[in-house]
Amino acid sequence: MSDLKLGDIAPDFTADTSEGKISFHEFLGDSWGILFSHPADYTPVCTTELGAAANYAEEFKKRDVKVLALSVDGVKSHKDWIKDINETQNTTVNFPIIADEDKKVSDLYGMIHPKADSTLTVRSVFVIAPDKSIKMTLTYPASTGRNFEELLRVIDSLQLTAYNKVATPANWKHGDDVVISPSVSNEEADKMFPKGYTTVKPYLRTTAQPELKK
Repeated sequence: MSDLKLGDIAPDFTADTSEGKISFHEFLGDSWGILFSHPADYTPVCTTELGAAANYAEEFKKRDVKVLALSVDGVKSHKDWIKDINETQNTTVNFPIIADEDKKVSDLYGMIHPKADSTLTVRSVFVIAPDKSIKMTLTYPASTGRNFEELLRVIDSLQLTAYNKVATPANWKHGDDVVISPSVSNEEADKMFPKGYTTVKPYLRTTAQPELKK
């Protein structure tokens, strides 16, 4: 099983999808990306998840995030299933679903956990930066649907902290105060954060969320 870690380059691959053949890195281009797997087509939790992902399309677009799903069933099954998703979730699926019948991509990304299920993928999530490095991984059991508000929160944090010398505290959400990276001296902080900051402890300094820099 693959042992991908944070900071690793997301492996490239070509695959058939519900929207035709794609090359993963080419599909992402200079955008951020989410790759997430589903145990199988025509399953209840997956149906709600893909509907949720489609309903969050505008939020992902605002953040320049491309979405790509995966299931171990084939293209025809995906296309027929999408009709059910659109109908039951009151949406329009607007991203490709990989047909991973040979489990090539599942194995490449370690999406099959044999002690959970030897043939079906668990609910893996990979958030990938424009440089193709893996910035976040998350794995749910097949019985638990993902929280897309949390995925957006993580992406907001990743994008903010990638371009500013800050980190986000527990339960942070967009607009909340952030913490200044310990590597930043007080002298540097005075220049970098003109709105000021609060020193709670020498290692814990909070400041208003800065504007996103790219």
